[in-house]
Amino acid sequence: MKREIIKIDEDKCNGCGLCIPACPEGALQIIDGKARLVSDLMCDGLGACIGDCPEGAIEIETREAEPYNETAVMKEIIKHGFNTVVAHLKHLRDHGETAFLKEAIEFLEEQEGLGYTVADVTQKVHEKDDGDACGGSCPGGATVVFDIDTDAVNKAATAGNTESNADLPSALRQWPVQMHLINPNAAYFENADVVLAADCTAFSMGNFHTQYLKGKSLAIACPKLDSGLDIYIQKLVSMIDEARINTLHVMVMEVPCCSGLIQMAQTAVSNASRKIPVKKTVVGIRGDILSEEWV
Repeated sequence: MKREIIKIDEDKCNGCGLCIPACPEGALQIIDGKARLVSDLMCDGLGACIGDCPEGAIEIETREAEPYNETAVMKEIIKHGFNTVVAHLKHLRDHGETAFLKEAIEFLEEQEGLGYTVADVTQKVHEKDDGDACGGSCPGGATVVFDIDTDAVNKAATAGNTESNADLPSALRQWPVQMHLINPNAAYFENADVVLAADCTAFSMGNFHTQYLKGKSLAIACPKLDSGLDIYIQKLVSMIDEARINTLHVMVMEVPCCSGLIQMAQTAVSNASRKIPVKKTVVGIRGDILSEEWV
């Protein structure tokens, strides 16, 4: 059967292994210094590993492959303990794979000597994630649109360096900003120019607000430390196709792991039905701009 499955470019792969923990199905291993897909049966084709590859060596392709087999995946996953089992089942839950989730739980019910119960697993799987621990009323996830003092921001942008101790105004016009928390169809994304920034960029740059954020909507992410990067790609596709954003400006640090953010953006653009301009800015660790280009 033809289905979506990951493809690894061995010429680009440097064997760093960052993709391994990002694959909850255990489909990837480092063999002979390269990341390998050890079984078609164990790859769900969702691409959770893509954003963790600093070399851009992983992509999704459609080809003839064995059907995804949840039982085969679970046989491997239980070897790695309770937390890995929970992570895998949450992965299925978050992607609406209810049939596979049911199959996985039925498999666990047939096992003996696990050291934990199926009830322990299901309770953990259905707990609110840390980012949503306070439920729907959590102020950290509530959508807020700010009134921006445009004149003050413009004045700060043109003033340059100043010896004044006066606070510089923020150009942030919305909340939340973290990719796991944002609603890609929020009003502040509609027809907007969007900055997708690696977490460290704003801390490195003294002029991030005045030169790069002014008049734009913001989403932030860390391609190395964040989980569920496939969800980020889906949200970016929604921004492009449903919110109909105008442009996407991806800002990353010069460190290799940051390149995953560019990879995610390019994957989203290729998966979207609309085509939009994408700009890439690479920031040095001292806050200087190393390169800017439309990609």
